[in-house]
Amino acid sequence: MIDLRLLREDPDRVRASQRARGEDVALVDSLLSADERRRSSGVRFDELRAEQKGLGKLIGKATGDEKAELLKRAEQLKTDVRAADAERDAADAETQELLQRLGNLVHPDVPVGGEEDFVTLETHGTHRDFAAEGFEPKDHLELGQLLGAIDVERGAKVSGSRFYFLTGVGALLELALVNAAIAQATAAGFTPMLTPALVRPQSMAGTGFLGQAAQDVYHLDKDDLYLVGTSEVPLAAYHMDEILDADRLPLRYAGFSPCFRREAGSHGKDTRGIFRVHQFDKVEMFSYVLPEDSQAEHQRLLEWEKQWLTSLELPFRVIDVASADLGSSAARKYDCEAWIPTQGKYRELTSTSDCTEFQSRRLSIRVREGKKVRPLATLNGTLCAVPRTIVAILENHQQADGSVRVPEVLRPYLGGREVLEPVAK
Repeated sequence: MIDLRLLREDPDRVRASQRARGEDVALVDSLLSADERRRSSGVRFDELRAEQKGLGKLIGKATGDEKAELLKRAEQLKTDVRAADAERDAADAETQELLQRLGNLVHPDVPVGGEEDFVTLETHGTHRDFAAEGFEPKDHLELGQLLGAIDVERGAKVSGSRFYFLTGVGALLELALVNAAIAQATAAGFTPMLTPALVRPQSMAGTGFLGQAAQDVYHLDKDDLYLVGTSEVPLAAYHMDEILDADRLPLRYAGFSPCFRREAGSHGKDTRGIFRVHQFDKVEMFSYVLPEDSQAEHQRLLEWEKQWLTSLELPFRVIDVASADLGSSAARKYDCEAWIPTQGKYRELTSTSDCTEFQSRRLSIRVREGKKVRPLATLNGTLCAVPRTIVAILENHQQADGSVRVPEVLRPYLGGREVLEPVAK
């Protein structure tokens, strides 16, 4: 959530942010009104309580008619205090409810617009000319079937659409990717973490995933627990309700977990293969830093993502995501998109977001600097979303006979294999 004081002092900045997100600008005025009622009812309650306490002292000294009048006033005050207390609580609840609906403030340099209004910042690598090499590229599913690596038919039989099995070298390739990603993150100073896949409502809400993203979240009604769509959620909530000493920052974690997403808004999109699925594994970077350091940390996370994709020898580009495509928690987000030959376009493989103080305020995570305590900043960055990375590797490193060359960085984790060979049928 944003700082209410900032909202009062500069509501036009918050309105501009909402407008850039394509969200309800009127929410700002509703929140200002609720906050004013919360503060005025609080003042009213304090005044009545002070009068009530003072009256108690007077009653003890009064006699006769004066005492009777004071007792009468005391009864009225009791009613008024209860009413003021209820009004204050109601106004506070409304303020908090509206505040939870407000997205983070968009960074002023973010391009304004929707999904297609991003700005390309960098392009890395070159696209292979398969025609010049003398063959038509196969898509990742055909390659995965040739290699005995991907089985979507039995995935659908067992669990339904958008589920899959990784088999043989497919399973080994996933494990290689995870181990290589964790190795890079550990070398960069991240603490590796295996995180819970089920979290409580306050953890999911605190990271901002029960707002506009709620339709993609799986909820277990009986247990009132949520399946995470990213280990960002448990990593953000790891220090919930804590005060961290400034000399411990930055704190950097690399979480590995299964991830679950309904993909509710993707009907008919990417139905072939394993690019868009309901369950997948992912290595996620997460940082806790001082607010003034968040933009520099955001660039560091992006550099680690670029290092990873470069090590996989993939052509990719970096985009500055447009304002209406940010997600409620992010003030700014960069995506790294790999080239997918059979689709003839770039597709998102990694993403990194600067969430500034938005999540830490919701999760009550603060930093202590001497006698001063204040919210800190949180950032996240995908290092390896496994299925999409497998898609990019198979398509970009395929050879004419259906085999796939293994990027050098993965070979130590694949028993020294240099090539994944098709299996005999």
